[in-house]
Amino acid sequence: MASISEKVVVPRKYLCRRVGSPIVIDGSLSDPGWASLAWSENFEDITGDPKLKPRFRTRVKMGWDDEYFYVGAKMEEPHVWGTITEKNAVMFEDNDFEVFIDPDCDGLNYYEFEINALGSIWELSLPKPYGEGGVPILGCNLPGLKSAVQVVGSLNDPSDEDEGWSVEIAFPWAELAKYNKNRATPPEPGDIWKVNFSRVQWKHEVVDGRYVRIPPHGTPLAESLNPEEQQHPEDNWVWSPQGAVNMHLPLRWGEVEFR
Repeated sequence: MASISEKVVVPRKYLCRRVGSPIVIDGSLSDPGWASLAWSENFEDITGDPKLKPRFRTRVKMGWDDEYFYVGAKMEEPHVWGTITEKNAVMFEDNDFEVFIDPDCDGLNYYEFEINALGSIWELSLPKPYGEGGVPILGCNLPGLKSAVQVVGSLNDPSDEDEGWSVEIAFPWAELAKYNKNRATPPEPGDIWKVNFSRVQWKHEVVDGRYVRIPPHGTPLAESLNPEEQQHPEDNWVWSPQGAVNMHLPLRWGEVEFR
């Protein structure tokens, strides 16, 4: 079982601006609505340790309108692969991109979304963090959610090198409202939500012309979904460093202000 060292971190901040028209969700970030939105800082190691610089660049944009909270991400990746096709499987067993949202900033009753390069998704929520005894509510799907992936290169083809993959997600306000007690949803200008993003990145090898994760899928690594009860051979790169190998410290997430 991995020990988890912690240090004090300062949450990153992002000014999330309204878009003029709905963004088309196709995975490409080519919709004109993205053009005026700022990129985030490059992701760092989840611990914030500058010695653990990510091997590949990751960054995000955020925007909103009356119907959706939009998230777009670009990930450099010379070898894009994925294996999981089942919805609501444990997606971080593959390389994936993850979103964590706590609208009322209380560290409780928060939402998590994960997606791999095949476009397979996992949605869950927690009434409180694992470390406080939280038990995840699995498959808590937002019916109006939209998501898409685009691969720049080839998928599951070790014979070439790729540029990477990108993700677009539209989270419907109407279905995020249940995580936002006694506050306006959509948010009012000036409202702040706790949000963070994680990229899980596994090393791999090529065996018989296909990608094989290191360690291979099926290797026992976790006693539960609680990160404090897991081994961590994978890399975890995040927007706002957590100071620990644990995304489930929501009070340490970044701050997104809506304008």
